[in-house]
Amino acid sequence: MARAKNSADALAALLALSGALAVIAGAYGTHGASGKAAEWLSTGSLYQIVHAVAGLTILARSRGTAALFLFGMTLFAGTLYAMAFGAPRWLGAVTPIGGLSLILGWMWLAVGYLKGK
Repeated sequence: MARAKNSADALAALLALSGALAVIAGAYGTHGASGKAAEWLSTGSLYQIVHAVAGLTILARSRGTAALFLFGMTLFAGTLYAMAFGAPRWLGAVTPIGGLSLILGWMWLAVGYLKGK
C-alpha cells in the first residue's frame, strides 16, 4: 500500500478508520454486550462517529465513499425505520448489509487517502 502523501491524508485515513471502528463498536454494543458495557460502547460509538464525520467533512473527497455511505444508510436506517412503522421483522436480516456497506465506505475512504487519491 502506498504511503500517505502528507499529514492531512494520514489524518483523514485515521478518521475514516475511526468511523469504521465506530460502526463496529456500535454493532457489538447492540448485539454482543450487555449492561454498562453496552452503554459505554453506545456512547463511545456515538461520539466517535460524530467526530470522525466532523473531521472528514473538511477533508473528504471520494465519490466511491459517498456512494457506499448512501447505499449503506439507505439499507441500514431504511430497514430499521420500516420495521419501526410496522414492516415485517424479517427486514432486520437486511440491516447488517447496510452496516457492512458503511464499514466498507470508511475503508474505501482510508485506502483512497493512503493512496493519495
